Amino acid sequence: MPHTRTLTLLAALTLSIPALAQTPAVVDANTVLLVPSEEPEPIQRAARDLASDMEKVFGKKPRIVQSPQAGAPLTILIGQRSAQVRPLRPAAVTQPEAFTISLTRSDSAPTLLLTGADMRGAIFAVYQFAQDYLQVDPLYYWTDHAPPRRTRVELPPALDKNFPPPVFKYRGWFINDEDLLTGWAPGPKGEGTGISLEAWDHIYETILRLKGNIVCPGTWIFPDEPQIHLAGKRGLIVSQHHAIPLGMNAARWPEGAPYSYTTRPEILERAWKNAVDAYPPGVEVLWSLGLRGLSDASYAAYDTSLGNDSAALGRLIGKAMETQMRIVRASRPDAQFVTNLWQEGARLVQEGHLKIPDGVGTVWADDGFGYLQDRGQVTAGQGAYYHVAMMNFRANQLTEMVPVERIASELGRYAKAGATHYLLVNNSDVRPVSMTTKAVMDLAWKGPTPEITNALKFYHDWSAEQFGEKAGDTVAALYRDYFDAPARTAREPTREYGDQYYHTESRILLRAYAIDGPLYTVPGQAPLWMPYRLTEPPSRLPRQPGRQSLGEIASAEAQRCRDAQPRWDALWARAVKAEQLVDTERRPFYRAHVLAMIAISKESNRILALSGEAVQAAQAGDRVKARSAAARALQAVAEIRRVETTAEYGKWKNWYRGDWLTNVGRTGELLENFARLMDDPLSPLPPPIIWENWEAYHHIMQYEGDRTADVK
Repeated sequence: MPHTRTLTLLAALTLSIPALAQTPAVVDANTVLLVPSEEPEPIQRAARDLASDMEKVFGKKPRIVQSPQAGAPLTILIGQRSAQVRPLRPAAVTQPEAFTISLTRSDSAPTLLLTGADMRGAIFAVYQFAQDYLQVDPLYYWTDHAPPRRTRVELPPALDKNFPPPVFKYRGWFINDEDLLTGWAPGPKGEGTGISLEAWDHIYETILRLKGNIVCPGTWIFPDEPQIHLAGKRGLIVSQHHAIPLGMNAARWPEGAPYSYTTRPEILERAWKNAVDAYPPGVEVLWSLGLRGLSDASYAAYDTSLGNDSAALGRLIGKAMETQMRIVRASRPDAQFVTNLWQEGARLVQEGHLKIPDGVGTVWADDGFGYLQDRGQVTAGQGAYYHVAMMNFRANQLTEMVPVERIASELGRYAKAGATHYLLVNNSDVRPVSMTTKAVMDLAWKGPTPEITNALKFYHDWSAEQFGEKAGDTVAALYRDYFDAPARTAREPTREYGDQYYHTESRILLRAYAIDGPLYTVPGQAPLWMPYRLTEPPSRLPRQPGRQSLGEIASAEAQRCRDAQPRWDALWARAVKAEQLVDTERRPFYRAHVLAMIAISKESNRILALSGEAVQAAQAGDRVKARSAAARALQAVAEIRRVETTAEYGKWKNWYRGDWLTNVGRTGELLENFARLMDDPLSPLPPPIIWENWEAYHHIMQYEGDRTADVK
C-alpha cells in the first residue's frame, strides 16, 4: 500500500490544470529534487551535480528526496526507470539516449520532469536543463565559468521539449599522453591511479555534460584500475584505444615472455582473456580489437617471420580479431566491437590485405592534424578516431591547433556518409583544447549544423559565451588568425608547426651540432620511451638530419619561422589589447586560454628560428653570434614560463609541472648547454639521451610500480 499512496500523491502533483498553465513556474532555492531510490547510481550522481549547480546560482543547495514532498513549491522529478517516472515519460521518447524536459502542473505545485528513453538519456536531460535554464557551462570545470547568481529562474509556462537521439552512436574522449593532468593532479599513494579520482570524476562529468557516452580512461592502463570502476558509476561506457586491444596493457609486457602470435599465440590469447576477465562486472564495455606491437609499434616490428609481407600481416591481424571476439563473447555474449585503423591498419584495409570481421565497427583515424586517413573510402556504419591534441613530436600538447573549419569538414564528411557509429576525440589533457573539444562533441551530438560548419560563427559564439558579448567579434577574429599563423610543412595537405614541432626540432638541431653524430635511438622490444645507445635514426621520426646537411635544415627552419614571426607578434599585440573587452571576471581564463596559447606558439616559433640561427653561426665558426642567438632563445623560454604562470591561478597551480612531452624546460636546458659550449668548446656536456618521452611515461606510469600484463 505505501507504493499506491506514493503514486496517488505523485498523480496529484502532476494533474494538468489549465487555469494555472499561464503562471510561470519558478526554480529557486526552495525547489526540491525528487530522485526515486530505484534510479541507478549514475542518475543519482547527475542529480547531485544539478544540486551543486543550483547552489552556485541560488546560494543554497536544494534538498534531494526519494518520494514526493507535499508543500514543495516546485519539484524536479529526475529518473528513467522508476514507477514515479515511467507513466509520465512521453511516448515519443523511445530512441536510445533521447530525452525530454517538460513541465506539468497540479492544483498544489508544478513538477518539472527530466527523463529520457534510457539511463543516459535521463542524465543528459539533467545536464541540458542546467545548461539551458541555469546557464551552466558544460565545460565549467575547465573554463572556470561560473553561472550568473540569481534568486529565481522562471520556466516557460508550456515547457515541453523533446530532444532527439544523437547523430553519432558512440561519442567520447580518449585521455591520452596525459602528462599535464598527471603532473597537476597525481593520484594519491594507495589510490591506484595515475591521475586522482577527483580529477577523473570531473573528466567524466564533463563528458556527460557534453552528451558523450564513452571514455578511454588513460593511455597505458590496466582494466581493473579505479578510474574504470568510477566510469561505470558515472554511467559511461569504457573502451580501449588501438594499442591496448581488449585492455591488455601492451606497454607492461613481462620481460622474457614471447610476444608472437605466429609462434606462441597461446600467450597472447591468455593475456587477452585475463584482461577481459579483469574488467569490473558492472561496467559497460565497448571492446576494441586489433594486433599491435608493444608500446604502439606495428606488430610487424616484433615478428620477423612476416618480413614485408603485408598480406600475411593482414591475415594475422584478422585472425587475432576473430579470436578476440570469441574470447569476449564467451563471458559477454552481447558484446559490441570496434577496431581503430591506426597507421598500418588503415593501409592494410585500403590495400585489401585486412578484412574486418563481421560485427566489428571500422574506425578510421586522422593524422594528428585533423585530416582523416580513409582516402575517401569511408562508408556508412563506420566511424572516426579524431585528435585535437596529439603526442607525435610534431603536433600540439599545450595549445589548440586543429581549426574548427577542418573539424567540420572532415567529421561532416563522415556524417554525410552515414559513418556515424563511433567518434572518439583524443583531447589529451583537456584544458588546453577545451574549445575544439566542444566543437567535436557538439558535432557528435547534432551533426554538422550551421553553428559548427560556419567556423567564424562558432568562434564568435564560444568567445561571446566565455568572454562576454562585447569581446565576441574581436576574440573570434583572434582564433581565426591564430590557426592561420603557424609555419607549415611543405607536403599536402599542409600541417601546421605545433608546439611539439618547435621544441623537438630545436633540440634536434642543437644536439646534432653538439654531439656531431647520430641523433636518435632505436627501441627494442620494450617501451619506446626507454633510453638506448645512439645508433642510426629510426624511420619513426619524420625528420632525420643527415638526409640534408645540418646547415641546410637549420637554415630552412630558421627562415620559415622568421617568415611566420611577424604574424605571431601582430596577433599577440591584438590579443593583449583585446583583453580590455573581456568581462572582468573572465579575464583569468582569457589569459589561460587565448593569451597562453598565442604566447606559447609565438615564443616557440622564435625559439626554433633562433636555434636554427645559432647552429648556422656555430657551424660558420662565429661562436659570439651563436651564443647571442641562444641567449635570445632562452629569453623566449622564460617568456613562455611567465605566461604559463598566469594560467596557473587558483586550482590550476602547477598545471604545467607535468610538461614532460613538449618539454619546454628541456629545450631551455639544451640552450643553456649550447651556450656553455659556445663559451668553452671543451666544456663537458651531459649524456645525450635523445628519446625523451621515456621520462614522461616514467612519471605517467610510476604508480603502476613493477606490475606487468597478466600472461599466465
